[in-house]
Amino acid sequence: MSRTDDDQPAAPDDPRVTPGPGRRLMLKGALAAGALAAAPGVAHAVPDRKAAPFVNPLVRNRADPHIHRHADGYYYFTATAPEYDRIILRRSRTLNGLATAAESVIWRKHATGNMGAHIWAPEIHRIGGKWYIYFAAAPAESVWDIRIWVLENASRDPFKGTWTERGQLKTAWETFSLDATTFTHRGSRYLAWAQHEPGMDNNTGIFLSRMANPWTLTGPQIRLSTPEYDWERIGFKVNEGPSVIARNGRLFMSYSASATDFNYCMGLLTVDADADLMNPASWSKSPTPVFTSNDTTKQYGPGHNCFTVAEDGCSDVLVYHARQYKEIVGDPLNDPNRHTRVQKLGWNADGTPDFGIPVADTATTATTATTATVKESA
Repeated sequence: MSRTDDDQPAAPDDPRVTPGPGRRLMLKGALAAGALAAAPGVAHAVPDRKAAPFVNPLVRNRADPHIHRHADGYYYFTATAPEYDRIILRRSRTLNGLATAAESVIWRKHATGNMGAHIWAPEIHRIGGKWYIYFAAAPAESVWDIRIWVLENASRDPFKGTWTERGQLKTAWETFSLDATTFTHRGSRYLAWAQHEPGMDNNTGIFLSRMANPWTLTGPQIRLSTPEYDWERIGFKVNEGPSVIARNGRLFMSYSASATDFNYCMGLLTVDADADLMNPASWSKSPTPVFTSNDTTKQYGPGHNCFTVAEDGCSDVLVYHARQYKEIVGDPLNDPNRHTRVQKLGWNADGTPDFGIPVADTATTATTATTATVKESA
């Protein structure tokens, strides 16, 4: 897979930044992205660093998490804040360090008009020497008219510079759309996202299109998946939150299904790396969910994941959110306790991902809330 994104380290004069290995990091793995920011599973070899055991929850009250490990040696973290009113950013040289890393507000919702409500599911990517954040938002006056929007920052350091609003990322239909993610494969950049297709009896399906630039689609958009199995249609008929990892001659696209309570779970789409990604027939779909709630570990509604790598540069890591209880009073969207979690992603003998079960809370953090300093930068 070609690398098209900028891999220069962030500016070193940030007082929160400790000098690190920078260019000593070597590209070791390949994911379905040409940029490190757009490639959650690209691995960096850091032979002298051993990852500490993961602490869970990693970041409390942050749903729809996205963690990108950049070439500067930092993990960059963003996620949905439960107030649905801002986009936040953290960074750390370790995954566990994200729990207490300073949190900057890099953008806030508009008081009126577009991007005025339901600020959901941001993802940060480094493309062509600039930083981009994809997120969902609705007009303040029509809060369910949710669409995909794009921010751009030309600074090498995403905590600095100016985040410019590139506007709405237009798809084929003006309908409910969200959860955009981007990756590259064999020289082409793609966008995968969730959207309601006119005339379909569901809330959202998963779609794919090539991109002309980081905020513009080109050519046709194809449907990869709709909620067809019972486990995808509980509460709401939903496929959303796609994320891509490439291993073992295939691309694997995880996604989330059903309502955002304990029924929320993850499915999996698979395509051969040599196949035409824009041919829906190239993709196969698991008939059963690959990651679900677990009463033994007391983790409920796991989903909206992404992939990254551990500090060893080799071990794949699953990033997702879940709640610590099953019963919710009122609308699950009003419950703030979806926490970011991380655990090792395994691999089966046949080369497919082994998601396992959502691990139990770490004993030392099960009843202790994590707090982080909030730095206002927007």
